[in-house]
Amino acid sequence: MTQSILNKSTLRLVFDNGIDESGKAVFKTKSYSNVDPVSTADQFQATAAAIATLSSLPLSSVERSDTSIIN
Repeated sequence: MTQSILNKSTLRLVFDNGIDESGKAVFKTKSYSNVDPVSTADQFQATAAAIATLSSLPLSSVERSDTSIIN
């Protein structure tokens, strides 16, 4: 039977960087790798909120990217 093993997680913060000349929203991202793969969504949100306080830009969203090994 095939198994999927969670290998790596990445935390990505998306910041609102204003509006460009054509009226489109501009976003700036910052990614943090080597995050503990067993971290919960609440832990990701709390970490993102703490990091966002260090930025002058408002936090727009928090994203999680997981990588798994399939064998």
